[in-house]
Amino acid sequence: MDRNLALLKVKGQLTEHRYTHTIGVMETAIVLANRYGADEKKAELAAIFHDYAKFRPKEEMKQIIVDERMDDRLLQFNSELWHAPVGAFLVQKEVQINDAEILNAIRYHTSGRVGMTLLEKIIYLADYIEPGRHFPGVEEVRDLADKSLEQALIKSIQNTILFLLKKDQLVFPDTVHTYNDLMINRRID
Repeated sequence: MDRNLALLKVKGQLTEHRYTHTIGVMETAIVLANRYGADEKKAELAAIFHDYAKFRPKEEMKQIIVDERMDDRLLQFNSELWHAPVGAFLVQKEVQINDAEILNAIRYHTSGRVGMTLLEKIIYLADYIEPGRHFPGVEEVRDLADKSLEQALIKSIQNTILFLLKKDQLVFPDTVHTYNDLMINRRID
């Protein structure tokens, strides 16, 4: 799918602020794809559509999770996680993108998963470090992303887990498992 058509399709689903974020994620994903040897076009499309379901009503997302027999553990955790798997489903259904790599990069961009692919890692990280993000620790992760995709991912997940713990929020098990998997398989790029 052409970039301009993809951006047009996603723009109607997002607020202006989230659309600007999406452009930042897209540009960051392209840079990371080039740096780490991923398919640039797939990174571009996954980034454009990563937040496709972000502003769908919670009840609609909940119903899709139930109807499509998605991981029902999601319903026990913060609804911020829902837009990723629901988004992958809706991108396939409404936009007719059927590439499993792109859909999985969308599906796991909030939680991560054990055995993440290169594209999944790039979208997860691009979402975290895009230029419009401003929060404690993001600059360190940006610096790490210039040198090591793995180290940047580990640090971003550490930061996310610590943030949730400080707010007395639950941490989705797949995020903890992602962190452990990255640490077990740790390597310096």
